[in-house]
Amino acid sequence: MKKIVFVILALTAVAVFILSPICYAQPYGIGTYGYFKYGSETSLSISTNAVSGNVTIPTITPIIGGALGTANNIITITSTDIKGYKLYIGANTSTSMNNLGTPLPTSANVYAYPATNPLVVNTWGYNIDGSLINFCGMPLNSSRQLIKTVTTPISGDNTTITYGLKIDLAKPAGNYAVSVIYTAVPQTD
Repeated sequence: MKKIVFVILALTAVAVFILSPICYAQPYGIGTYGYFKYGSETSLSISTNAVSGNVTIPTITPIIGGALGTANNIITITSTDIKGYKLYIGANTSTSMNNLGTPLPTSANVYAYPATNPLVVNTWGYNIDGSLINFCGMPLNSSRQLIKTVTTPISGDNTTITYGLKIDLAKPAGNYAVSVIYTAVPQTD
């Protein structure tokens, strides 16, 4: 009886070792996580097609009732972050364009996508829907506006910002300028 129990135990032990799958453990930080090698750094890059960082609206000839001028700026983002990125826009220190001390205020139109209201005379604004009629007012960068959310890694993702200004004969001729900041941040949640 002892021999039978011993043989059964021996066969059971052999079967366990032979039939058990072989498992290997990886040290912490080795392997893949989703699309990327675990522990690898993610990256995010942002670029613009603006020449020397300036978006130029072609010359406008003011008229009674206001003349509208527009120009586009393409922002290109590449993000390897597994959760994508968020893109924000805001004016650096003032929301008014300046022409040698003469301000051109931003539109009072609230942000909407698509933009829903035209510019009133002697204001400027932007949109991200390509409209040549409707524009939103620009917030300060301290309260910047979220304009795009992407939830996956992406390469060469373009966002077109259309700027517009509407002026009449009350504004002096010249170059109206404002500093706008685009901020792209990786998703964190």
